[in-house]
Amino acid sequence: MGAKTVGIAVADELRPALDEVVDHFGHGNRSEFLRLAVRDYQGRLRRERLSAIRDQARSERAGRRYTAEEVLELIRRSASS
Repeated sequence: MGAKTVGIAVADELRPALDEVVDHFGHGNRSEFLRLAVRDYQGRLRRERLSAIRDQARSERAGRRYTAEEVLELIRRSASS
């Protein structure tokens, strides 16, 4: 796995908060903190998408059972939007 340095600007007033979370979650390593943060937010994004799919399914066909193909189609539609 290769790694590439990317520049991220941080406002001066945000720096103490950044240092605090990097020290705690990344054990002082900003790269490790960023990896953890990205994974965490990916999980949040997936939960939001699944919640939207669930809400859509409930509103479209309340009380109805879905086939596996219908579930996959709902997921595909959600991923493309």
